[in-house]
Amino acid sequence: MDITEAAQGFAAMGSESRLEVVQTLVRAGDSGLRVGDIQERTGIPASTLAHHLKFLSAAGLILQEKDGRSIFNTANFAHLSALAAFILEHCCIDAEDRP
Repeated sequence: MDITEAAQGFAAMGSESRLEVVQTLVRAGDSGLRVGDIQERTGIPASTLAHHLKFLSAAGLILQEKDGRSIFNTANFAHLSALAAFILEHCCIDAEDRP
């Protein structure tokens, strides 16, 4: 992952509502949630939630799959893990030993 892709991913989570949606989907695990279930758990109005889901999907942070009339949303665990690894990749390499 390069710095541009990482910045886009972190920017996509840059609002409280979008971060709450991502956390809700992470808690739901691989089974994911329908839009109505996310709305129920977060209290985000439907029109606003649709905007946030579109934004998160475009950034690759969530995956959406249509099943009949329902759309299931799941956290993109691979991408989220890559973002976490990116931010921690060089952890402590410049740390100096203190006496």
